[in-house]
Amino acid sequence: QLQASGGGLVQAGGSLRLSCAASGSSFSSRYMGWFRQAPGKEREFVAAITRFGLNTYYADSVKGRFFISRDAARKSVNLIMNNMKPEDTGVYYCNFGSSWGQGTQVTVSS
Repeated sequence: QLQASGGGLVQAGGSLRLSCAASGSSFSSRYMGWFRQAPGKEREFVAAITRFGLNTYYADSVKGRFFISRDAARKSVNLIMNNMKPEDTGVYYCNFGSSWGQGTQVTVSS
């Protein structure tokens, strides 16, 4: 199971930190990452990190602003979001292999 936390309301230009804690074997997934879904839009990829943290991947829209990392001791993956924009608004879901978190709302006001 995955438990996401850290969403909230932030002004444009601000920062938020999301965290996703895993239980069971899901933390050993080859890829662990975040997706988001804005109102009326399909879910889209945001960022991912490989099992041992050697590689990271980002959507073009967040490159240079968002940073993904993993904490093996806490079995968690974190997403630092900087210089946020209103178009970053949506429900953010963490995904480890076939497991999905419950989603956490992120709202960026202009």
